[in-house]
Parts: sequence; structure tokens; C-alpha cells
Amino acid sequence: MADYMIPTSVKEVKALGWDYIDVIIFSGDAFVDHPSFGTAVIARWLQKYGYRVAVVPQPNWRDDLRDFRKLGAPRLYFGVNAGAMDSMVNHYTASKRLRSDDAYTPDGRAGQRPDYAVTVYTKILKEMWPDVPVVIGGIEASLRRVTHYDYWKDELMPSILVSSGADWLCYGMGERPMLELTRAIESGRNVSDIRKIPQLAFRMDGRCRIKDAVILNSFERCCRDKAAFAENFHIIETYANMMHPPVLVEPVGNGYVQINPTYPPASQDDMDSFWDLPFTKQPHPRYKGKRIPAFDMIKFSVNTHRGCFGGCNFCTIAAHQGKFIQSRSEESILKEIEGLNSLPGFAGNISDVGAPTANMYGMRGRNPELCWQCRRKSCLFPSPCKNLDRSHARLLKLYEKIAAVPGIRHAYIGSGIRYDLFLDEKGYVDESSYPYLKELVLNHTSGRLKVAPEHTEDSVLKLMAKPSFKLFGRLRHEFDRIVRSGGRKCELVPYFISGHPGCGMKEMEKLSRNPDLSGLYMDQVQDFTPTPMTTSSVMYYTGLDTKNLQKIFVERDIERKRAQKSFFFRRGK
Repeated sequence: MADYMIPTSVKEVKALGWDYIDVIIFSGDAFVDHPSFGTAVIARWLQKYGYRVAVVPQPNWRDDLRDFRKLGAPRLYFGVNAGAMDSMVNHYTASKRLRSDDAYTPDGRAGQRPDYAVTVYTKILKEMWPDVPVVIGGIEASLRRVTHYDYWKDELMPSILVSSGADWLCYGMGERPMLELTRAIESGRNVSDIRKIPQLAFRMDGRCRIKDAVILNSFERCCRDKAAFAENFHIIETYANMMHPPVLVEPVGNGYVQINPTYPPASQDDMDSFWDLPFTKQPHPRYKGKRIPAFDMIKFSVNTHRGCFGGCNFCTIAAHQGKFIQSRSEESILKEIEGLNSLPGFAGNISDVGAPTANMYGMRGRNPELCWQCRRKSCLFPSPCKNLDRSHARLLKLYEKIAAVPGIRHAYIGSGIRYDLFLDEKGYVDESSYPYLKELVLNHTSGRLKVAPEHTEDSVLKLMAKPSFKLFGRLRHEFDRIVRSGGRKCELVPYFISGHPGCGMKEMEKLSRNPDLSGLYMDQVQDFTPTPMTTSSVMYYTGLDTKNLQKIFVERDIERKRAQKSFFFRRGK
């Protein structure tokens, strides 16, 4: 049971008897008190340590700005995020058309947050309360922490610290840095001392004096020279995937943006503590009678871990959650699952037991010391790391324990899986691989097993950092064999991306005619959208491979990108 519902209004603050608020968080999403929503996680985490936190969800930025004034100034700082998605991805399709709905808003209404929400909210708060620190975080701030390509403006933009005027940026998963920063601000620690906190970024005037910092090309040089931008990103990505990265410094204007290294990966005890918070797992009562589509999708789901070592070039997960897998204990997961029985409407069916990649739970390097020194972006591409333990034994035991929880009828796996974790060109990887796939197909798939080969052509897959499509053919063979022997009706549904750098109409035609796709359910294709801080976006903007700066084909014409996607649906004709 929650200590109290996080307040969102003056009335709710008064009902708690508060005469001050420590932290006020402004968010582009409706407020859902669930661990899948970052605003709730940070609010509950700070609450655990005695701080009074209020949330202003989806403030109106177009009227007299009363939503920004109503709670007054906090004792410590304002927090700002755009919500669970970058606001531009939330608003626009890959064709730059305005979306008609918003899954993170009551009743799915569109238009309840501005474009570039973090910048808009921060500027309003700094205008009203210039002396109160503003700390920005979440997906939008995290993935725009350095010079980045903005697809919607079709230009490079500087760090969001520059455009927003925020005092501090917390990137990645924020429990530990936000608690340390909150305590530092409360205790009045020297600003120079605060600037040493891991996982923080900030803007400074003048030149950086840190001896061992890695100095990137300046924002201005990147704007003049696409190769400099590609070089920057390769450096940033390399260090982002290291266990112990250095300080990064990117000059801009008459100063620079400093990005401190991350905290070490969270331990199992850390992970358990993040979930052992008094979430109600419900939308705030202010939304009574209204449906929040994003909540409907995850309300009966359970996260098992964070991070992804797949290293796909079009994905932002590692840039935000990290490459190293950080798993919860079985006991913590089972405790949360037992609690689902008390939720309204729960009928014993868990929609997802997963994470960014569901079957990476508990995986790590056999020799941790090798991981500490590693600079690889992906543990799987171009070939699986020999130090990686790909055993699914722990995951199988977890599924067995979940099935034994009273009241649980089905525990589905709705998250993505990596089939190159249990299959390679020779067959199954180890003794746990076949039992895992069989268990997944027969007991944890609700009719369709969704996987993401992304393309069929090796030239494109190489630029995506994905394995050869031949592996999908092996997966289909094994899947069909399991389904036949198990007497189940189940489909294999592949996901694909059109318009990715390196992909033209010729490659899409080959995809559409690939015999290994014959007879499959085929409507899952997504037109590539360049989002901030991905290798694929850098390739899209520069026309260069970030590793070797070789030129590559990029389709930038929106109509031809649409034609690529439509070709997919004409397959076989």
C-alpha cells in the first residue's frame, strides 16, 4: 500500500498538510504510478528517502501558464521530462505527418504536450523562477545530451542543455544520480563538487580543465563537417558501452558541455530496491473514467531486468539503459507477480514478463574482468562474444516459479527476444536452448511469436548490426517443428524495417520475394525514423558509415521511403 498518492494539484498538496514541496516534476505524460513510467519511479524513489515530491502532468503551455505557477517554487529544484518518449517521435510519423493520437494521454488525445517538450517546459520555468535549479531527464533529454541530428528540423542541434537553459541533465536510468544530486542540493554542497556526480551533464563557460577528459569535436565544427559529427558519435558510443568510461567534453559556443561517466551497472540488490517501492500501479485518480492507452498495454506486465547488449544500430536502449544487463532477483519478481492478484481487473494473465530483450535475463560475461575492459558495442554482432554466457537455465527456472504462483494462469512474453542467443549457424547454442524455445512457444506465446530479423539482405543487416537472415530460416524450421509436435496453433511473425541506410528499392524487392517468408503473417514493417543518438541516424544524416567513414546509400526522399514500405505489401506479385 502506498504511503500516499503523489500529489498533482494544490488541493492534493493541502490534503497532505504540506507547507513546502522539495521537488516538483513537470512531465509530458499523464501521471501513472507504475514502475514502467520514469516519472513515477523517480518520485517514489525520492519519497523513500523522505523528500516531498509533486508532479505536474501535461501542463498547459499555451494559456496564462497557471499550471507552471500553481504549486509555487519547490524547496530544492524543478524536474522536467518529456515523458516516456521523445516528444517529436510521439508527435510525428516517419513521413513527418502529425499523429492523430497519443497513447500517454487520457483517452489518447493528441496535442497535450508541445514539440521539444523539455525545452519548452524548462524555458517557462527559468523565466518564472530564474533562481530555482531545473534538472532535466528522461528519454528526450538523455538522448539529446550531445550534438544530435534532428530529423524533423533536418539539421544538427546542440546539446539540449544549450537549447533549454537547464542547470543539470541526468541521463540514463536516474535513481542513483538523482538521489545524490537531491542530497547535494539540499546540503548546499559546493557546485564544483556537485559537478563530479556520475551520470550528470551540464554546460560551462570557458575551456575544460579536466586532465583526462576526452575532448570531442565542437558543435560548430560538426555543423560544418559531417565527418566530424560521425567521428564524435563513434567516440561517444564507444565510451557509452564501457564499464568505466572517461569524462566527455563537447565544446559549444564560448563554453562546453561536460558529460560525466555513468554509475557502475546496478547490482541485483539495487534493482530490487527500485521495484520495492509503494507504487499503486494505477493512473492517478484525477483520470477517473478516462483510459490511458499506454497504461492498458503494460498494466499487467512485469519487468525482469534493464539493459541490452544487442547493439542494434537503430536502437536507443543501450544509450539510455546501458549495455550491461542488470537483473532483479527471482524473489523480487515473484513478489511483484503475487501482487498482481490484488489489482482491479486482473484475471491471472500476465501480458509480459520481459524487458528490452526478454531472454537476456541474468546474462553476463563468464569472466567479469574481460567485460570491464571491453569496448565492444554489441556482445552479439558481428559474432557472439566468446565470454558471453548465453544459458537460458536461470530464465527457465524463473518461468517455472512464476507458473507456481497462485492465481497465475498464463505468463506471456510480449517483449522482443533475440534468437541468436539460443541459435547459431550450427544449431542450438547449449543444452538450455531447445528447452527455452519449446517453453517459449508452447507456454508463453499467445498465438503469435514476434521476432525482429529487420531485413533479409546482408548488406543492409550489416549496417543495422543484425545477424544474417539465414538464422531466421533456422528459427522458422525449429519453430514449425515445435508447433507441430506440440499440437499448438501458433504463428511466427517477423518484423522488418524499410528505408534504413543502405536499403533501396532493390533490397526491398529482394526482401519481398524471399522464400523463407512464404506463408507467414506479413504486415509488420516500420519505415525507419532517424531518432537522436543512434548510429543509424548518424548514417542517415551524414551518408557515412560511422566506423570507417565510407559512403553509403541513404534514401532521404519521403515519397521514395513510402514506396519502399508499400513494396513490402506487394510481395510475391
